[in-house]
Amino acid sequence: MFNRIFFLAIIIGVPLSVFGSMQHWPAVILFVIYCATIVALAGYMGRATESLAIVAGPRIGGLLNATFGNAVELIISIFALKEGLISVVLASLTGSVLGNLLLVGGLSFFVGGLKYKQQKFNIYDARHNAGLLIFAVVVAFVFPEVFSYNLNDADSLTLSVWVSVIMIILYLAALFFKLVTHRGVYQTEHDESHSDEVAEWSKWKALIILALATIAVAYVSEKLVHTFEEVGETLGWSEVFIGVIIVAIVGNAAEHASAIIMAYKNKMNIAVEIAIGSTLQIAMFVAPLLVLVSLFFEKSMSLVFTLPELVAMVLSVFLTISLTSDGDTNWFEGLTLLAAYLIMGVGFYLL
Repeated sequence: MFNRIFFLAIIIGVPLSVFGSMQHWPAVILFVIYCATIVALAGYMGRATESLAIVAGPRIGGLLNATFGNAVELIISIFALKEGLISVVLASLTGSVLGNLLLVGGLSFFVGGLKYKQQKFNIYDARHNAGLLIFAVVVAFVFPEVFSYNLNDADSLTLSVWVSVIMIILYLAALFFKLVTHRGVYQTEHDESHSDEVAEWSKWKALIILALATIAVAYVSEKLVHTFEEVGETLGWSEVFIGVIIVAIVGNAAEHASAIIMAYKNKMNIAVEIAIGSTLQIAMFVAPLLVLVSLFFEKSMSLVFTLPELVAMVLSVFLTISLTSDGDTNWFEGLTLLAAYLIMGVGFYLL
């Protein structure tokens, strides 16, 4: 059913996006069309990556899901940086961290937990991810914020560039550790096997769909960014709320869907890899990469978040770690994460 809805949304949405922008339709209408089209395209990217994941196995599969889920976010953010909307970009990075940990994690645990009393996942991965989450969000994001009070803008940017380069190197090292040197070392009997599954699409069909969907997302994302200012004024939304809630949910729709479906199928390793792996990728790769990319634009972006953004991210990291460190989940833990997301969502709306 979802597949049919997404197919119709793409068939109708992509031409409407082109026609509407040429005819200069009202910004709010275009905003809705662009968001719906991106979500549908993200759904196709999700299906293509799932097909590739079945061929490649759960670890690479989770990585593929996270990468192409975050491709949308990265594309939207680059166009926003080009327009000089730095507060929107920082807010959307915050929203991705909150969205992946609390909303995706929460919905996955909740939906899976309604079907299964208790769901287990790899406890070694959970501990490994916990350390990286504390590094990525607490160390690497809090540090530039604290030091920025005593630094001028130029020095603050220099610090951000150094932090970004170090984070990207560590992220690549973490992938090397997980996929090469220690691959299979921390397997448990709960690690799912893909051997009993058949991919929906062949490898080449999945790759072609993935490429076409990514190009379409890039086109629609550029148009979407141009509507932010007018939509904010019309609906009374702040740039921070648009970034934290709207852009983050639209940009991460592919993983949201993938992780929840995986949890419902009791494939918790993949669901957790998508929710937490995607957060790590946003914090350790996408955010630093955007800092480096911004150096080529008129306004450069320092890795300095606002205090509410920083506090929200740090709290969501500690809540997630405390709930996932035992290697099993249930619906109540999912509900706890969702409650935290709602509290933060209301806070950012009122900012």
